[in-house]
Amino acid sequence: MISVAESYAHCRNIARTQARNFYYSFVLLENQQRDAMCAVYAFNRHCDDLSDGAVAASRSAMEQWRQALDRALKGDYGPEPLWPAFHDAAQRYKIPHKYFHAMIDGVSSDLESREIQTFDELYHYCYQVASVVGLTVIHIFGFENPKAIELAEKCGVAFQLTNILRDVKEDQERGRVYLPREDRERFPEFRDLMQFEAERASRYYQESRPLIEMVSPKSRASLWALIEIYRRLLERIKASNYDVLARRIRLSTPEKLAIVLQAWLIKH
Repeated sequence: MISVAESYAHCRNIARTQARNFYYSFVLLENQQRDAMCAVYAFNRHCDDLSDGAVAASRSAMEQWRQALDRALKGDYGPEPLWPAFHDAAQRYKIPHKYFHAMIDGVSSDLESREIQTFDELYHYCYQVASVVGLTVIHIFGFENPKAIELAEKCGVAFQLTNILRDVKEDQERGRVYLPREDRERFPEFRDLMQFEAERASRYYQESRPLIEMVSPKSRASLWALIEIYRRLLERIKASNYDVLARRIRLSTPEKLAIVLQAWLIKH
């Protein structure tokens, strides 16, 4: 059976090679926290892969993954190499198991084509696939103020709205329309619709900003960098005049590294 140390090495490799935005903020954390973030990311990455077809996507595969999660949280890891590290991180930081199940619920809803009807429906989806990640992460960061839970939820919504705006074309090709029908009917012009949703995302970033001061001081630089990377991605989408159908909007590696450096300088 794979050791916990070997499992963490496996998760670090997944995060380093696949976490395009998240991993940049991980480097600002202490080793133990960084390892826990990598383990949680590896779990979330596998959930996403199940829904996007990188792994054989099906209801039965998702249910098998849920059952494997329950077994792993009891210490029965099986052959999957991420479980020992994941279980260790979940125990060490006392992460509520309901967040992991909510993630599986969220990605399960992506197994078929879907069209979001209302913002309430979209918010629920954002909660399941993104807010629960934020709620997991703040346990690793450390917090005492219960208000942090509400703000982490909002921060996750801001992140997912940004992803949705960036990925409109790719999602549509997969038969997924996340921008709510009620908004599409209100704003039939694509640019107006995108501007409305982008401003909504900006409000969630602004409302969740106090979260940075609520996490443990040693974690604030990492959270600041993570929020800043996503916030600037949203600003880049706005600056492109919402030209997301012709090209994928992104921040370059040097831009992300500059944000990490800025966060490090603030920390020190």
